[in-house]
Amino acid sequence: MNRYIERNISWLFPLPAAIFILSMMAFPITYTVWVSLTDWSMASSGSVKFIGLQNYIDLFSDDRFYNSVKLTIYFTVLAVGVETVLGVAIALILNREFQGKGLVKGILLLPMVATPVAIGLAWTLFYEPTIGLGNYALQLLGMAPSKWLASNTAVIPSLALVDIWEWTPMVTLIVLAGLASLPNEPYEAALVDGASEWQIFRYITLPLLFPTIMIAVVLRGIDAFKTFDIIYTMTAGGPGFASETLNIYAYNLAFGYFKFGAASSALVALLALVLGSSLIVLWIRRSWEQ
Repeated sequence: MNRYIERNISWLFPLPAAIFILSMMAFPITYTVWVSLTDWSMASSGSVKFIGLQNYIDLFSDDRFYNSVKLTIYFTVLAVGVETVLGVAIALILNREFQGKGLVKGILLLPMVATPVAIGLAWTLFYEPTIGLGNYALQLLGMAPSKWLASNTAVIPSLALVDIWEWTPMVTLIVLAGLASLPNEPYEAALVDGASEWQIFRYITLPLLFPTIMIAVVLRGIDAFKTFDIIYTMTAGGPGFASETLNIYAYNLAFGYFKFGAASSALVALLALVLGSSLIVLWIRRSWEQ
């Protein structure tokens, strides 16, 4: 028995923790899938009935569902795309030595530690059409004021700006960790050959850093797909349905119309969307490494 434990100690020790984590993940997913196959609704007084795929059939015939999927993808691509570009740029700047570097890093972390609901309330005041700092800044620049959260076309970019402000530091930290692990030999050889800074970044830094950037994209993409607190605090899916992402749509089905079965089917669709998008990005990362 002791010999068996010694031979397999590398996986026996973490096994209890792995079983616990998998159980905590498997139960809510399995329960949500089961509820999505029932007609569970607070509006009905009868017992819960198994209805198979009817909730999914109704879901895929609902225009609001397709609108919420489109808005979810739009918000995620816009927010994560800008965060990635800004995060890489800031990380390249912070990777150099300069006076006050530690202070800048400390300030950079502040948005990440703030409460999302508090951030949403603060940015709602910033976007206020009459007394908000947003329109005041636009007027100083000689630009027309914006409706921000009250405009069907501007509401998603306005919400994405809040997400960018809050989570760009996370991408920066991940990229900084990647930069710290890069080997010095390619850079020394490039300097000897007379390569410019742009050439070094284009042909050495970026290719070596690409796998790390993809990891940052996956982590932020998963989080952005699930964004709820900021959107609900600032717009609750409005104006109309202009910012009703898939998460907000599921919430409205559950706690607005009390259709828990239909809401669960929407959440299963969100899980499939997040999982599929993550696998695509990870496939791109693996293809790059090969």
